Amino acid sequence: MYKTSYSKAGNQDEILEFMQQNNFITLIGFDGEYPVVTQVPVQTVSNGYSIKLTGHIMTKTDHCRAFEQNPNVMAVFTGMHAYISASVYEKPASVSTWNYKTVQAKGKIRLMDSEETYQMVKGLTDQYENPETSPAAFNKMDEAYIQKHLKAITGFEVLVQQIDHVFKMSQNHSTKNQESIIANLEKSEDLIAKEVAKEMKRNL
Repeated sequence: MYKTSYSKAGNQDEILEFMQQNNFITLIGFDGEYPVVTQVPVQTVSNGYSIKLTGHIMTKTDHCRAFEQNPNVMAVFTGMHAYISASVYEKPASVSTWNYKTVQAKGKIRLMDSEETYQMVKGLTDQYENPETSPAAFNKMDEAYIQKHLKAITGFEVLVQQIDHVFKMSQNHSTKNQESIIANLEKSEDLIAKEVAKEMKRNL
């Protein structure tokens, strides 16, 4: 990870909030020969002392077998990002760059049994479907239907042991440069670029 002294979060709570807001992660393992990668939604839970990631994967796949062999994994959380053109700098004959936010969380994965997987899926579904009002809520599903589909998945829990991050939003540039970058991004048709502009405004 390319880390610099200026591209840091203000505190650990900011990092945790970013992880919880960008919870469709890239989960990386190793099967002994090559890395294995899968994209999955997770819940990021902190009790103040530790951080755990929970989710599920398809059973009998390359990544599931890799996690059985080797519990060491990395979860990559990716947020807003945008190309930053040096053409808007005070001195435009400079190197252009890319602004972005990312977190890499390393830890040990533990595969769940069927009951734990059941409870994990319920919790993840309840996060997005209101149990009281949504017709797609977990408690509205037929139990036989749930059990049938549970046979195809395996829940997991990752106990995070190390977190690295880069929150690079042109903090190393002058205020004038940052204001010019923001104005340029706001004119973009790229919605993600506009979000980068909003984040840079908050930093200023």
